[in-house]
Amino acid sequence: MLANLLESVRGPWPWWVGGVAIGAVVPLLLFLANRHFGVSSSLRHVCAACLPSGPKYFRYDWKKDAWNLFFVAGVVIGGWLAREFLMSSPGPVIGQTPAPAPMPLDLFSWSALGTGKGILLMVVGGFLVGFGSRWANGCSSGHAIMGLSLRRPASLVAVIGFFAGGLFVAWLVLPKVLR
Repeated sequence: MLANLLESVRGPWPWWVGGVAIGAVVPLLLFLANRHFGVSSSLRHVCAACLPSGPKYFRYDWKKDAWNLFFVAGVVIGGWLAREFLMSSPGPVIGQTPAPAPMPLDLFSWSALGTGKGILLMVVGGFLVGFGSRWANGCSSGHAIMGLSLRRPASLVAVIGFFAGGLFVAWLVLPKVLR
């Protein structure tokens, strides 16, 4: 019976299923748990747990927000479960042919990390994402999902900045990098 159920839900789901699921997280966290959604701060909690006598930035009581680590672990485990049990074979379809990977492996793989483009995209890009998340006091999802639902003006400014930066990179920077 479980195999039949899993087979019936394999493949792409409608867009609105994800929207409803993400939208349900906000009231559940706010009203039932009195917590705020945010994933980018979890890396700080991991560093604080692993480096208790490390830099001053990591010396705080991370245990009061340990629930966030379980939330992030659930996101990772849920992603793995969806990939293993809910994804249809052979994978995503772009146009009429199955895509070999959801991203170009010549840019986003361990072997690409040693190339100039790989370093630019993964290392420099990763640093900029981390720096931007810290500077903006949260990541794009936290501001867009939680901050906007709480009607925070700073989150509105941050989301506008994220979208403007994304459009700038997608239309002006990536075409030059991908040449």
